[in-house]
Order: sequence, then C-alpha cells, then structure tokens
Amino acid sequence: MKKLLFIPTLVLMLMIAGCLPNIDGKDDKVVQDDEESMEETVIIPDAQLKDEYYRTLLPFKQSASRGLIMSNIRTKYDIEEAEEGLLRLSTQHFDPKDHFFQEGQYIDTDTARSWLGRKSEENPDGLNPEAPENMSDEDIAEKAPIYLAHIVEQNFLVMTDEKKVRLDGISVGLALNSVYYPRNGKDTKISSEELEKQGIKMAEEIVKRLRAMEGLEDIPIVVGLFKQESRDSIVPGTYFATVFAERGKEPSGWKKVDEKYVLFPSSANDEKYRDTNTDFRNFKQAIDDYFPSFVNVIGRGLYQKGKLSSLEIEIPIQFFGTSEIIGFVQYLTGLLPEYLPNVNIAVSVTSVNGPEALIVKEVGEEEPFVHIYNY
Repeated sequence: MKKLLFIPTLVLMLMIAGCLPNIDGKDDKVVQDDEESMEETVIIPDAQLKDEYYRTLLPFKQSASRGLIMSNIRTKYDIEEAEEGLLRLSTQHFDPKDHFFQEGQYIDTDTARSWLGRKSEENPDGLNPEAPENMSDEDIAEKAPIYLAHIVEQNFLVMTDEKKVRLDGISVGLALNSVYYPRNGKDTKISSEELEKQGIKMAEEIVKRLRAMEGLEDIPIVVGLFKQESRDSIVPGTYFATVFAERGKEPSGWKKVDEKYVLFPSSANDEKYRDTNTDFRNFKQAIDDYFPSFVNVIGRGLYQKGKLSSLEIEIPIQFFGTSEIIGFVQYLTGLLPEYLPNVNIAVSVTSVNGPEALIVKEVGEEEPFVHIYNY
C-alpha cells in the first residue's frame, strides 16, 4: 500500500500554487520599476516545483481588476480554467525558466467595467454590442447578446543585468458567453462561429488599446479566446483560439486551441472517450464495493490534441471518523494505478465538513502524494 504523507495545510497550499518559498533562504531580492519609475524591492523565490510553473514575485500584487472575475464568470470551474488555461497558452511564448508571473496591473477595475459594458453614447469604449431602447428583448437576444463576460490579464517579467525586473509580456484572456442569459425572455445559445467572429474582433481592439497605454507600445501580447460553459455545467469551458502580437505589432496568425474537458462517467461520451469512460466506471464500481453509500464520483478529463492529459476526480463521502477516512484513502490510493490511465491525476475527497483528503498521482511518479486534512 502506498505510504501517506501528512503535511500542514499551509505548506500544501503553497505547493499547489507553485510558489513555495525557498527554505534555504536563497530567495533573490531585486528591484522592480513601477509605473512612475519609482523603485521597489521585490523577492523572487528560488524554488520552482516544475519547469512549466512560473515563479511569482513577492510581495504578491493583486490584479488591478481583482474581484470582477467572481461576478462575471458563472461557475467556479470556468473561473479556475480561464486563468489556468491562459497560463498554459503563455508558456508557449514566455518561458517559465526566465519569466516571472504577476497578476495583471494594466487593465484596472474601471477600465474593465467600461470595456465589458455595451457600447453607447455614455460608454463609447464598450466592447459588447449596443442595444437601443426601442429594440425588443427577442431582437437583443438574436442580434445584440452580451458576448464578452470577462477579461483576464496576466503579466510576465524578466530580470535584467542590473538585477531589476521589467515587464516582458502580457497575456489577455477573453471569457466569452456560449449562452446569453437576458433579464427578460428565454436563454439564447450563441453559435461557435459567431463567438469566434466577435472574439477576434474584440481581441484586436483590446490589443490596439493596450498598445496605446504608456509603456506597452512594444510589449509582446498573447490573446486567448475562452468559451464559457452554461451556468449549470459541472465541467469548465476551454480556450479555443489564440494569437500572438509581437513587439510593437498587431496580432496576426490566429491558431486553434485543441483542448476539451470531458465528464466521466457519462453515457454521452463518443467513441474516442470510450476506453477512459470504461476505466472510470470500473474505478467507481471498486469504490462502491468498498463503501456503497457514496453520493457520486465525478471525473473531469482534460484532452489536449485528442489525448487525455489530466484527470480531476471529486469524491463526496458520508462518513466522518478519522480511522475510516484514513482506511478509505489508503484503499483509494491503491486503486489509481490499477484502474486509471497513466496521466496526471488529482483526487479530492470531501464531506459536509469540507475537504478531507487530497491524492495527487503524476506521470512518471511511483508514489502518489497523499494529504489528509486536520490530522
């Protein structure tokens, strides 16, 4: 049976975030130039858990539009994926080996609200279509729905020879509505073709506006188009298109992003997901055989270029005894290599009391990481 590791929750959170401070005290102190050329000392953590993880500058700077994402994006799954998916797109242009991450500092709350609003005389900068007062609810839903729900900004910095960090890249994610939910009238689905057309148009305008900001005239910019799922979905949406604007240039050469989240188990999955669906059903049956009173076992698989790359599993439990939880987690850990494919796997065990355990099995790792909370 796989061994269990009991680690304090704070350390676990830092590990998951990819920004665990260096315990040897080797963090680099450097200088960052702010918007008014005032110098500010920042710390670059020496530890980098994975090559694809960006190190984050300390002290952490919150996004200039912080808080809007919670009100503008409908599900927690889309909130997470809109940010994480943009990071994946960013690694294709800003190498995590020599770039450092910082939340967006250029599109502030007022600017974001203005851009996300409808275009009107009062709001000429609105990116969503104008809806005249004499237009009926049906016409608005058909001809002028809200396409753009949120704008995610991420900044990437590099260190200079003078031990200073400077901005070297910006990534912008446009979260687009696949369904328009009007205050009055019925919900309206927006076609993928229309969403792509509108998203490209908005993206090119946003890059133009960023280029007009002081200090961003020559900064490379990545843009991704993110398609939100419906508000009752339990799988996240994904980025479906991306473009890169080189230094001082406008975006050109849009590319498709081949990513998709698939729910397991599900009878609706098509032929290419059959093997994984069968494996997951067998995994779930093994869990039911051990403890039959489970509410459900939910899996979300991320497919990239047609291949399963990761699997997230949620397991709600109805027992609360510590010894029972430990026994169940040990049993569950042994099931992973027996039933599930060899991809990155994260299993979250929860109860009415909140998180109970976390199991992480990565490709190439023989021993999974196991954490039982509050033990």
